[in-house]
Amino acid sequence: MSNFLVVRQGDVERWTLNDPATRNALSDSMVVDLFEACLRAKADPSLRIVVLTGAAGAFCAGGSLGHFASAIGRPLAPGEDDPLVAVNRSFGDVLHALCELPQLLVCAVDGAAMGGGFGLVCCADHVIATRRSVFATPEVTLGLPPAQIAPFVWARLGDAVARQCLLQGRSFHAEAAHQVGLVDDLVIDGELEDALTDSLQRLRRAAPGAVMATKHLLGRLRSKMPDLRDEAALAFSCALRGQEAAEGLAAFAGRRPARWADGEKR
Repeated sequence: MSNFLVVRQGDVERWTLNDPATRNALSDSMVVDLFEACLRAKADPSLRIVVLTGAAGAFCAGGSLGHFASAIGRPLAPGEDDPLVAVNRSFGDVLHALCELPQLLVCAVDGAAMGGGFGLVCCADHVIATRRSVFATPEVTLGLPPAQIAPFVWARLGDAVARQCLLQGRSFHAEAAHQVGLVDDLVIDGELEDALTDSLQRLRRAAPGAVMATKHLLGRLRSKMPDLRDEAALAFSCALRGQEAAEGLAAFAGRRPARWADGEKR
């Protein structure tokens, strides 16, 4: 079964991240499928709303690092090209493509939205979440910069809250996420689908041409910000090959604090 599902119902497409075993972590194939779905949607004038959600009680656990295992803590040889740069850049392309959709983008969150999943939520025009949902950007606690998502978190939440997320790895339960503006509609567990139906009915009051024109204008504002995709990809790739990432990910796997959390020298 595909780990990315697309279901069309009239003028709405539902995109489901579908890898329950990893809590819908962003594999390479999922990133490619998301990007291609964005390209198709951008060229489809009959599509009015895209709903992005996750399967089996999770939204998205963030980037999948399993296939990077051999690179963690291993510096490049002199003159060696780093394949991780292109891989990380491709996720940045997805974030940009989501923001450039001419349709309304709704994120329906039930469960964890972590790291890259947090970044996906920050691209949405409207966010619905159940009370049991949790949002976090734990990358710095693992010795990694949340590089590609940083501009989108900053644009969505503002500088002060973005610093809490990105520099502290702070997690937000759904109510706190609602208070800081990440979540628009907070619903009781088990009522996500009913709330989504109500939201879609309300969102259809907006004329599609007016939505497209308005999103274009808002996109012009965002285009004044520097494009950090290449710089972010380099920062992430260098960090993944460094000793902080090796220690941070080992500590996470071993369910122990990283050395720097106890004040020990690295």
